[in-house]
Amino acid sequence: MSRTTRDHYDTATAHLEPPFAVVDLAAFRANAADLARRASGTPIRVASKSLRCRHLIRAALDLPGYAGIMAFTLPEALWLATDDTHGPLSDDILVAYPTADTGAIARLAADEHTARTITLMVDDTAHLDLITAAAPDPAHPIKVCIDVDTSWQPLGPRLRIGAHRSPLRTPAQAAALARAITHRPNLRLDGIMAYEAQIAGVADAPPGHPLHGRALRWIQARSRTELARRRAAIVRAVRAVADVRFVNGGGTGSAHTTCRERAVTEIGAGSGLYQPALFDDFSAFTGRPAALFALPVVRRPGPGWATALGGGYPASGPAGPAALPRPHLPRGLHYSPTEGPGETQTPLRGAAADHLAIGDRVWMRHAKAGELCERFAELHLIDTVPGDGADGAADAAPRVVATVPTYRGEGRTFL
Repeated sequence: MSRTTRDHYDTATAHLEPPFAVVDLAAFRANAADLARRASGTPIRVASKSLRCRHLIRAALDLPGYAGIMAFTLPEALWLATDDTHGPLSDDILVAYPTADTGAIARLAADEHTARTITLMVDDTAHLDLITAAAPDPAHPIKVCIDVDTSWQPLGPRLRIGAHRSPLRTPAQAAALARAITHRPNLRLDGIMAYEAQIAGVADAPPGHPLHGRALRWIQARSRTELARRRAAIVRAVRAVADVRFVNGGGTGSAHTTCRERAVTEIGAGSGLYQPALFDDFSAFTGRPAALFALPVVRRPGPGWATALGGGYPASGPAGPAALPRPHLPRGLHYSPTEGPGETQTPLRGAAADHLAIGDRVWMRHAKAGELCERFAELHLIDTVPGDGADGAADAAPRVVATVPTYRGEGRTFL
């Protein structure tokens, strides 16, 4: 992992008053290039949930190896499909989760451009009923994607390893829903999605727990083998009913293995671009922390302690230490076991605390990627810019090169 110094960020943001959030563009680009390399030519669909900033979604789509957006709600997808001052972000937006928003479905169906651009997720005939009831006469057939269950169930449903997503598990079940779609003239089957959360989103090398890591890698290897066979069979069964434009699978943590499957035509990923704390402990790759937030030190309650303002930004998912933001710079800071990161203050302990004065900054990382953007209205983009001297490289310095709004900064809160 890159050892970018605290001085690098302090220098670039000296004119800003914390708390604030930044994205290191050099790290962002390096992560994007490494993710594309691991995908080995399989296109990567950008997961907007992991970025939540239109400027950076566009920046990712402008890089080699990236095409299309994976949105997390239909209202978000409709917003992203709307022209802005720079033109539409993409003409290919997949909504990764089923929607029950009938008003948004009606808006989608009323506009030919959005109906051609956006694909809805389904895994039940009830979804088909809801869509057709909300949009009985669409301007263009509404595109849908079949989501299938990817969990590993070595002992059957009694032992499930993976996310609770789709009820569709077998080729026959997927083909039956495909037939139900083709029998509805207002719908068009567009793709298949099979996201292996237990592989793509679970780090397999937890520090200090070698036996746990070995068990995780064993489980993931067997899950990967089972899924590759089942995913290929599902794709064959669905394509026997109707052709599909794409088959989406994988994520940041599995791009290098999912891309080997001939049945998969694209990978959905985004977290690896920011490299949040939960993605530090994968054995197959090492990302560079790109998204950080700065907190000001406002108290020195005693030797070995420094207290920062705010910082209580837990991630979604199971409650526990892994969901907490991670102190990043200066290195060697830890939470108080009785307070943790708080809404108004975060006491930090460690030898590094004695080198912090009131007014200094502590740099933190969120456990997850895009959720950081729900806490800040804007992101300050840092890059290294050549100086004005004769030797531009020698005079290069980190600077804030742009400040861009997050979704929240644009007044959008989709979930």
